[in-house]
Amino acid sequence: MKPQRILNQSLANWIAQFPLIQSLTDYAETSWFNPAIKTSIEGLSHVGLSKLDIDEAAARLERFAPLIQALFPQTAESKGLIESPLVSISHMQAHLEKNLKINIPGKLLLKQDSELPISGSIKARGGIYEVLFHAERLALEAKLLKQSDDYAILASAPFKTFFAQHSIAVGSTGNLGLSIGIMSAKLGFKAIVHMSTEARQWKKDKLREQGVTVVEHTSDYSAAVAAGRTEAAQDPNCHFIDDENSTRLFLGYAVAARRLRQQLEAMHIVVDAEHPLFVYLPCGVGGGPGGVAFGLKTEFTDHVHCIFAEPTHSPAMFLGVYTGKHDEISVQDFGIDNVTIADGLACGRPSGFVGKAMQYLIDGYYTVSDHHLSQLLYALEQQEGIFIEPSSAASLAGIPHALRDVSYLERMGLTPQKLSQATHIAWATGGSMVPQLDKESYIQQGKVSRTL
Repeated sequence: MKPQRILNQSLANWIAQFPLIQSLTDYAETSWFNPAIKTSIEGLSHVGLSKLDIDEAAARLERFAPLIQALFPQTAESKGLIESPLVSISHMQAHLEKNLKINIPGKLLLKQDSELPISGSIKARGGIYEVLFHAERLALEAKLLKQSDDYAILASAPFKTFFAQHSIAVGSTGNLGLSIGIMSAKLGFKAIVHMSTEARQWKKDKLREQGVTVVEHTSDYSAAVAAGRTEAAQDPNCHFIDDENSTRLFLGYAVAARRLRQQLEAMHIVVDAEHPLFVYLPCGVGGGPGGVAFGLKTEFTDHVHCIFAEPTHSPAMFLGVYTGKHDEISVQDFGIDNVTIADGLACGRPSGFVGKAMQYLIDGYYTVSDHHLSQLLYALEQQEGIFIEPSSAASLAGIPHALRDVSYLERMGLTPQKLSQATHIAWATGGSMVPQLDKESYIQQGKVSRTL
């Protein structure tokens, strides 16, 4: 059912001002490249954070590395750093070229945050970072810890007893709740995760196995966050992690960029004016992709082009930035249902903080249908033997949007010569923790609709 009024305007008036709203409300795959994009220097001045803040976050994660290694033996190889592989997917590149009838100049890589340790998604970056930030602050204030200590001591019984006096809460569609719940419980905090209606049952079960209190809501993501925020405000010893507004989550994600630089250098991949980097980032409320993009811009400046991907049924950030209304509007206001197979991206209202901070730094936005997500998931599994969840598959749909928008390429000075030397990175945000039966179900869905 189409809405009557949105912010005191009719839908017809909105479409007259912003014609792409028609495509979005029709659930058509749509792209928009922002003509108001600024240089990295100008754009970064709007964020309110700097590279120094990322330095501080990276240093904190280094301090916690001994603790992470002690608590999670699977991080031993990386010495307690939570990081994921960057791999070439040349077979998938050829498959896309053949099936989409498009030439993809340059290289296509996959950033496998789907394989991140502990919680198996990009949320292991920001979510775990904010839990560690909070734990450190509490322990330092209580004079139980000094920054010069070996942080592995935080796994000891006295610290667990101390942290048990405090609780950490979050509202989530699933993956953020997993990372925060698992890490909080491991340290001894009382962990409370408010799960929205989109959350998969296996994620709730996994959290409960870890001793986390899961509060189930019949409403969507925004309502679950609001309920969690309200409940946490009643307990002075409860820290609420706000996915919509947290700069700590944002900075935890941003650290990924400097590590990506190291991986690219190890692969002898150059990023400069003649060798552009395109990064396609699945977007829900916006914190994860926004933080990563912020980090990328501080590392690669104008040589990196960040593009956000959303489901056709949940184009929240697209709508917010395109209209300039950010979190004043939701997809539901426009009659878009926010129901998608990409549960991690099922956010009806975008983060106002991220939208406003990053609006001049994100090149463009595009939407992907559930049908297309299933096809891409299946194709990647068939071509590369790599499984990712539907949310992650959104990152694989971006290249045609970028390469076919001639006005965008001309505006950005992306000549055929530069494009022939480009690197494209699809950021896979989750997948490795999906139970086997669910994996098989996703793959079967993709097999049924395998023609791209």
